[in-house]
Amino acid sequence: MQVTHIWNKLNLRRGKVILIVFLAVFFVFPSFGQGMFGLSSKSGSDDRTLSYGFFLAGHNASYRLKYSDSFVTNPNGSSPTVRAIFPQFSPGFSLGFTGILSLHDQIQLLFTPKVGFYEYSTEVSYFNTLDVNPPVNSPDQEANPIATSQLINSEATLIELPLLFKYRSIRFNNTRMYWVGGASYNFRTKSQEEANIEELVTTGKDFSLEMGMGFEIYFKYFKFAPEIRFSHGLNNIYQAENTNPLFRDAISSIKRKSITIYLNFQ
Repeated sequence: MQVTHIWNKLNLRRGKVILIVFLAVFFVFPSFGQGMFGLSSKSGSDDRTLSYGFFLAGHNASYRLKYSDSFVTNPNGSSPTVRAIFPQFSPGFSLGFTGILSLHDQIQLLFTPKVGFYEYSTEVSYFNTLDVNPPVNSPDQEANPIATSQLINSEATLIELPLLFKYRSIRFNNTRMYWVGGASYNFRTKSQEEANIEELVTTGKDFSLEMGMGFEIYFKYFKFAPEIRFSHGLNNIYQAENTNPLFRDAISSIKRKSITIYLNFQ
């Protein structure tokens, strides 16, 4: 009898769930802000050249993995026991501060340093092996084929230093739409010596491109801005020399990627 794993089923639809929640917030919060505080809230920092805020964020992150050419063309010669490698999305959270430089009513420069707590999961699937120890009371003593896989988890605390341009629409009552884009320098707090003892080894420094969208909602004493942002790592952070030899030669590069929901307060 098969057992239903509800968490795994939710994982398959995680992107749809995030999108639905984001759209729900998009339609509900503007109406709430306007209905409670009228159409002329003066909160926020639109009239200041320099301002600040803070944010909380939840993300889903994974590796972008590329197979080596030798593994694709000749799997029997490069990691012959490996069938496939599957990076998986894993949840985490981060928090940080926002520094805002207003260049124009609709154009801002943001510096958003943050601390992010990440977990990267990777499943390595091997070709079937033989069970050489069948049950004692088995009618036949032949070896039985079994499938094997290995789940590798790597935790990382990252210090991220994004520098972003923000373009905002003209304010309509108590709301504004906006778009952000820029780059970030990221480094891991764990030393490379600590990382070298893991099964799948990566380096600690990276650059990433970030882009996203959100909307500002003006309340009486503050401004709230939910946002969705995508991040794509640029550097190959894979370190083959210290990785498990069973699957080391099957991989040529690893890059980070994540989808993050931000809750900004200004």
